[in-house]
Parts: sequence; C-alpha cells; structure tokens
Amino acid sequence: MKDLVIKGKWIRRELIILAVLFLAAVITNVIGIVKHDTRWIEMISQIHVVLILTLVLYLLLWLLRLIIYAVILPFRKKK
Repeated sequence: MKDLVIKGKWIRRELIILAVLFLAAVITNVIGIVKHDTRWIEMISQIHVVLILTLVLYLLLWLLRLIIYAVILPFRKKK
C-alpha cells in the first residue's frame, strides 16, 4: 500500500487561507463592536464565535472548491 504524502506547499497554502479567514472573522467582530458601541473586552469574550465563523467560512470555501472541481472534472483531458 502506498503512503499518502501531503506536500508542504499544500499545507502552507491551506494555513494561509485559514489565517486570512480568521482575520476576516476578527474584522467582522471589530465592525460589530464599533457598530453596536460595546466594550472591547468582547474581542476576547467572543473568540469562540470568531473561531466558529472561521470554521464555517473554511467549510463554505471547501464546498465551493468541490463544486468547481465537479464542474471542471468532466472537461479535463485524459492523460
């Protein structure tokens, strides 16, 4: 049985995507704090919501990738 090898380039790309999505969730949290004029302690107290939002965005991105791959796959040339 062959070993499954995950290349460092792929891992690095996914970590960068995850970091960007986390940053987007934090920015969304900051916008909510400013808009509703609440205390900045919510940056810490709502970190679980930010992490969940990051995970949801990442899963939606994977779903989008899967749909695009399913649409493009039939049109690829066979080797």
